Amino acid sequence: MSEADSLQALRERIDALDRQIQTLISERARCAQQVGAIKQAAGVTGNFYRAEREAQVLRRVIETNTGPLSSEEMARLFREIMSACLALEEPLKIAFLGPEGTFTQAAALKHFGQSIHSIPLRAIDEVFREVEAGSADYGVVPVENSTEGVVNHTLDMFLQSPLRICGEVQMRINHHLITQATELSAIRRIYSHRQSLAQCREWLDSNVPRIEQIEVGSNGEAALRVRAEPDAAAIAGQCAADIYQLPTLVRNIEDEPNNTTRFLIIGTQPIPPSGDDKTALLVASLNRPGALFNLLEPLAHNNVSMNRIESRPSRRGMWDYVFFIDLDGHAQDEPVAKALSELREQASLFRVLGSYPKGVL
Repeated sequence: MSEADSLQALRERIDALDRQIQTLISERARCAQQVGAIKQAAGVTGNFYRAEREAQVLRRVIETNTGPLSSEEMARLFREIMSACLALEEPLKIAFLGPEGTFTQAAALKHFGQSIHSIPLRAIDEVFREVEAGSADYGVVPVENSTEGVVNHTLDMFLQSPLRICGEVQMRINHHLITQATELSAIRRIYSHRQSLAQCREWLDSNVPRIEQIEVGSNGEAALRVRAEPDAAAIAGQCAADIYQLPTLVRNIEDEPNNTTRFLIIGTQPIPPSGDDKTALLVASLNRPGALFNLLEPLAHNNVSMNRIESRPSRRGMWDYVFFIDLDGHAQDEPVAKALSELREQASLFRVLGSYPKGVL
């Protein structure tokens, strides 16, 4: 068989597979519609998104993936299929820290897929209020960066908000220098969020030490400004470059190659167990010797692993603190439930912020 014949045979095989894939996707979409109809007939109201179910599907996709596509790419494809099927009823309304082009928007799209109605907001507290008011189904907010630490504003909002944590997203953060200028010498100022400037400090000092650095509210705002200023540059991600149609002059200027930001999904509904979950707590104790030890002792007694603890001022009095704690497991798991029951007796303030599936890739 000639090379031309071999290529033609492969193309015909690809065309046949494409028809099969399209048929199967359509069949899956019809099944999703039937699920929605059954739930509506049973009187279920609100959106039909189920975080635990989606996490289980994506884990199974990853476990059974045999390549050549990576597990991350395969999960992304299935996430988009689920997003499109869910949107047949009504697209999810997702609020995020805007404007468009921020890493928070990229995290929202990674978690929920492209078939959503995005609501960019100017501040973290606005995202919380939008979800509390029911104007958005879920919100997406940053909570910590691997190099710059926690986002205190997000943690502080849980001191006053009734919202639950419904999921998490971890995003590898790649910072690019985006600009209409064709060389570094033509740039007169660089806009970016203060955390992005901090995460690129070494590169900036080595390559553009005398160029003015201007802090703005978000990387999306930085890109928006650069679109109107040919002699300016922004430090931002690929999402911003695409949305504002700006060229990338230098890629990957972050100082730490494994720079990662964790985002939280916030909502109103409790999430059932998915089989691989986290539980977030907000606790406080009286200011006395051994108080923190007494709070944590129930976790050790019940063999529950704590993977994160942060302290924040409680706003109830000077030098009074609350603790944000992340545990392995769901609040309905027996060891976790027992530990929480014991911990509640030791705490002067106790609240389960949410149990939710661990982030999938």
